[in-house]
Amino acid sequence: MQHTMNLHNAPFLSIKSGTKTVEMRLFDERRKNIKVGDTILFTNNTTGEQLTVQVTNTEVFATFDELYRNYDKVSIGYAPDEVASPAYMHLYYTREQIATYGVVAIGIKLC
Repeated sequence: MQHTMNLHNAPFLSIKSGTKTVEMRLFDERRKNIKVGDTILFTNNTTGEQLTVQVTNTEVFATFDELYRNYDKVSIGYAPDEVASPAYMHLYYTREQIATYGVVAIGIKLC
């Protein structure tokens, strides 16, 4: 099954370069359908460029804090010299949404 998602430019480029191997999302009804072996078509919000990845694994966590403790920062899209903070994810999701659905780490590889 193929899924579609939009991304900001920086994480898109990190996936394209092969350094970002984990996509983090809310574990809502849409993401509960993602299975190992599925593909995701990412669209860059800035350029419209698209790339396809294959899902290699999924792992569900209660919070982004927990997810961040289980993955190195480069794999989730940060540069080695950047500070990785789960608080950043609150720009996209409310505390209530996270408490209701939990979050998912989606392991990906370029097709």
